[in-house]
Amino acid sequence: MAEQNTRLGIILMVLTTLVFAAQDGVSSHLGTNYSVYMVVMLRYWAFAIFVTLLAMRSPGGIRAAVQTRYPLLQIIRGLLLIVEICLMVVAFVKLGLIETHAVFTAYPLLVAALSGPILGEKVGWRRWTAIGIGFLGVLIILQPGVGVFSPWALLPFVSALMFAVYGLLTRYVARGDSAAVSFFWTGIVGAIGMTPFGLAHWQPMTGGDWLFMASLCCTAMLGHWLLIRCYAVAEASAVQPFAYLQLVWISGLGLFFFHETLRPNVAVGAAIVVGAGLFTLWRARLRAKGG
Repeated sequence: MAEQNTRLGIILMVLTTLVFAAQDGVSSHLGTNYSVYMVVMLRYWAFAIFVTLLAMRSPGGIRAAVQTRYPLLQIIRGLLLIVEICLMVVAFVKLGLIETHAVFTAYPLLVAALSGPILGEKVGWRRWTAIGIGFLGVLIILQPGVGVFSPWALLPFVSALMFAVYGLLTRYVARGDSAAVSFFWTGIVGAIGMTPFGLAHWQPMTGGDWLFMASLCCTAMLGHWLLIRCYAVAEASAVQPFAYLQLVWISGLGLFFFHETLRPNVAVGAAIVVGAGLFTLWRARLRAKGG
């Protein structure tokens, strides 16, 4: 059963990366033309409406969706996510999709590294070695003193750290809360937290961009639902390497739709990071089989 759950978790993670890549492309377009705070607020308003309607149709209604064993952790999860999203959208505008996600590739490594202290999962020396090699790949991507390594490059790295903690907290609260409860709290806390900032930076939006906004809302809801389900059925350190696929999807979007370039050091560094991530997956599966 554990093996079956791991496979399901991998499938959910792959789907999550595909949806998030599409979402990031739309976010880059909107963030270039409008206030990031307003864009994220509108996204969360739709998210909150959706989770509320979903909760009303579920057994127990809103009362059941609100009941959590970890209220403080659920609030922290929601606040971490809204700050992470704002940082990433700003980075899309300042660095571009490809270079932002090249730095963000540190996120799965951070999850693997933090899964021990936060979740109590065992991380052996082989996986620690792979994590170290992966961070060398990140340094190759950054090329200190050149190109992407700038003050703006700190934004996706901090975002990666925050998203790693968010993901691990999602896995932690799944021990006592259902995916529906976590989903509800993510939407409501995010909407409440973003509203003051979004209203303070309101800008009129064109009709065509309202269509982009609608697609952003849909992909945001679907992506986070898939992610919550993923962490509920599989060990974080086992499925996390597949999060690297988002760099593949986002590179395609950046090259073909945003006319960005893929520098050689970014490609080489990303390949090293992905290789390190795949090794951590192999070690996790081997250990599960008693190897």
